[in-house]
Amino acid sequence: MLEFFWPRGGWGRAAKYVRHRLNRLPDPPERIARGIMAGVFTTFTPFYGLHFVCAALLAFVMRGNVLAAIMATFFGNPLTYLPIVMTSMYTGYWMLGMDPRGLRFHNGTDDGPVAVGDRFIDAGASLWHNFKALFTPDTADWSSLSAFYSELFYPFMIGGILPGVIAGCIAYYVTRPLISAYQNRRKGALKAKLATLKKNKAEAGTD
Repeated sequence: MLEFFWPRGGWGRAAKYVRHRLNRLPDPPERIARGIMAGVFTTFTPFYGLHFVCAALLAFVMRGNVLAAIMATFFGNPLTYLPIVMTSMYTGYWMLGMDPRGLRFHNGTDDGPVAVGDRFIDAGASLWHNFKALFTPDTADWSSLSAFYSELFYPFMIGGILPGVIAGCIAYYVTRPLISAYQNRRKGALKAKLATLKKNKAEAGTD
């Protein structure tokens, strides 16, 4: 659990590893960048637990690199979840004309608006209760899930589109030239190494 929030070696080392793997993918820079765009966009959606699947499907539709899309979901991590959720939620409330005063991200007084985390907890508990109700005499209760959908999930889903597209486009236009430069430099280094090997072989043959 601790390594989920702070990986071994720190987030900087983890980010360098992901960047290294993305640069070495055997695909044109445009396809890799489209995959990264799909992965970054996916992190602004409320489909937690399915981000890998959503990113892969979106990259496939966009003809991007699927592996790059999956790795780019690293953009959504415990250090960025809160600003991503806040940006998406407030954008969704604004787009849907909802009152953002009913939205908060921390625990407060009992008579105040319900926190986002509490809504997630209530929704999970309601799902579990309704699942058990299939096999017991209990009655299913959908009130918590209905509130979760109308107050959080739907605004998050709608509001995440705009910042997701913006962040995805920025990721695309930033990573494409960087990946292209890396691949060209790597090709140049391989050609130079191959030329040196041929030269050494030729000199050895003459001897």
